[in-house]
Amino acid sequence: MSDASANGGPVLAADGTPLKVSLRRAERRLRLRAFLLTAPLLGFILLTFIAPIGDMLFRSVENEIVADTLPRTVEALKDWDPASGQAPDEPVFRALYEDLKVAVAEKKHTQVGQRLNYEKSGISSVFRKTGRRIKRMDPDKPLKPQFVNADKDWGDVETWRVIKQFSPRFTDGYFLAALDMQRDAQGVHLRDEKDRIYLTLFWRTISLSAVITGMCLLLGYPVAWLLANLPARTSNLLMILVLLPFWTSLLVRTSAWKVLLQQQGVINDLLVGIGLIDDAHRLALINNQTGTIIAMTHILLPFMILPLYSVMKTVPPSYVRAAKSLGANDWTAFWRVYFPQTIPGIGAGAILCFILAIGYYITPELVGGTSGTFISNRIAYHISVSLNWGLAAALGSLLLILVLALYWAYDKIVGIDNVKLG
Repeated sequence: MSDASANGGPVLAADGTPLKVSLRRAERRLRLRAFLLTAPLLGFILLTFIAPIGDMLFRSVENEIVADTLPRTVEALKDWDPASGQAPDEPVFRALYEDLKVAVAEKKHTQVGQRLNYEKSGISSVFRKTGRRIKRMDPDKPLKPQFVNADKDWGDVETWRVIKQFSPRFTDGYFLAALDMQRDAQGVHLRDEKDRIYLTLFWRTISLSAVITGMCLLLGYPVAWLLANLPARTSNLLMILVLLPFWTSLLVRTSAWKVLLQQQGVINDLLVGIGLIDDAHRLALINNQTGTIIAMTHILLPFMILPLYSVMKTVPPSYVRAAKSLGANDWTAFWRVYFPQTIPGIGAGAILCFILAIGYYITPELVGGTSGTFISNRIAYHISVSLNWGLAAALGSLLLILVLALYWAYDKIVGIDNVKLG
């Protein structure tokens, strides 16, 4: 370091630059180096986590297909009022004719029909039938009767109301459908009770996930305590048994439960054999909520045992012995001294089990039947079968919001800082 400061000048580094400048330059290099080291991980998270979530959120409100495929029709419908009770006039049908000529040539008319069919059943066939007849229509004659002749639904006010309602580029229709709601001429309201499925599925997903988490805690706590207090050699041997399910395919484990739980399966045969139930009253343990709870509790149990075990290993046994030496009985020593120190492990295990359970798909699909499936099974159905990706994205977005809300509530009640893995 230079002695320039002795003469009232700035403190210099060994290379003659001011010390402050040199330090700032060194800090920038360190920050750049740290960023470059973490850049691959950040890029991986961005591509595999942030981008898919962002795409899902966008798809849940995106509705560009109608406006892009029928631009003239959308513009012509701005002056039409569905409350009039009459189908649009000739200019709207002429605009539709011009749009469909282009859409049929580009083979997009079936796509817009499929999109609108999610909102009103039957519109998809209307667009397909009209697409086959559009070339035979005479633009020099009135087009409205020609469209109605191609399909009578073109004279239905409801068909045009749906087209106008879902003509904007962004829509809340998917979210309304995901909440068992709909918008019509009377406004937004719940669907008929017989048509409500998603709110029931959301409630079932939350309630069964909570039950599964509770079952994992009841079964996992004694096992974790045993592993933490046995001699190391025995504990390590038992730990292998706890980890053994991780070495077996999830599909194999779930299929094994189908064999065990069916009415002619091992468990029912055993109960009949020992005389607990008779052969005519075998238990229904599969294709219902009972099967889902049993199979998923078995699958998620290690995720509760491992955090509990790691926390219990850090609890000094001398604390319980000290409590007993001061007059506490076994229950008081456990409840007042030992149990509070294991709450961080309970919190970690509960979060792991609940979050994993709420998004499970394979196990409820195989053993849940109609009453034991989760909302994730319906999301998979819309992605792979009905191809209604917008509704699937809305359901996924609501599930994400629900998990974040529960996480926030958990943080307020328990405190996320109290969650530890050891």
